[in-house]
Amino acid sequence: MTKILVTGSSGFVGSRLVEKLTDIVEYQVNALVRSAPTKPNARVCYHRLADFSRINVDNESLKDVEVVIHLASRVHVMDDTEIDPLAAFRSINVGHTLSLARSAAIAGAKRFIFVSSVKVNGEGTTLGHPYRETDAPQPVDFYGISKMEAEEGLRLIAADTGMEIVIIRPVLVYGPGVKANFLSMMRWLDKGVPLPFGAIHNRRSLVAVDNLADLIVTCMDHPAAANQTFLVSDGEDLSTTALLSRMAHALRKPARLIPVPSWILERGAVLMGKKTLSQRLCGSLQVDIEKTRTLLGWAPPVSVDDALAATAQYFRERQ
Repeated sequence: MTKILVTGSSGFVGSRLVEKLTDIVEYQVNALVRSAPTKPNARVCYHRLADFSRINVDNESLKDVEVVIHLASRVHVMDDTEIDPLAAFRSINVGHTLSLARSAAIAGAKRFIFVSSVKVNGEGTTLGHPYRETDAPQPVDFYGISKMEAEEGLRLIAADTGMEIVIIRPVLVYGPGVKANFLSMMRWLDKGVPLPFGAIHNRRSLVAVDNLADLIVTCMDHPAAANQTFLVSDGEDLSTTALLSRMAHALRKPARLIPVPSWILERGAVLMGKKTLSQRLCGSLQVDIEKTRTLLGWAPPVSVDDALAATAQYFRERQ
């Protein structure tokens, strides 16, 4: 039986991953948590550690673990009150990650899977020119910078210890229980709010949480995954207009989309100080997953429409 350690097990991706792992009888799942979960999984062994930076080789959570899947991180914080936000991101996303990896290597773990972010590549692409894992990193915000530095540190640890490192850079993750901007989008559509996004011809890559979880499981023991970096998406890029239309269909609601030219939206967003939001709505961000497909023989098991349908069903059941 393969013993696995998962961090971030109570998060959006982590909870779905743990559910998937515990359905596989060959896996024994440990979860490293800062506090006791409110809804524990009976098939998971939880280990509490308030400060991940203090983990060491003797920690019970690392005993006999073969694979570590590291999801826990400091994510984007709205209205960040930290005096030095970059230092705060580095403390957790770099410091805690590398402390855990070093301890795991000393404890005998064979593989460390790090869920990073496409933000290491950058914030946007030219239409039809997707990011590739071989592109030079161009992170813009503090979160992306911290993830890039964690990747660099992990590669050094792999070279020093022989523990295999796998880096996965997801794009925007969605699925049942999604929050933030994706949830706001569903609320607008559900209420029938007219939206000025009917003429946006960008392309953005997304990844359903089930597809991301499936790739993580694939990378746990695939020999070709060792010391590689992978981009992941659903394999179908959508314009903002198409995403809203297909999400509305999944919600069984009409899509009231007004065809306002994207340049007007972009100019208005800049005037209102919402340039970042404009980039997400009107700009493109595509990734090429050809390496993920060919090297691992992997394909997204869930289609975009099926993932949107599951997301919509979860949303409707809780309204």
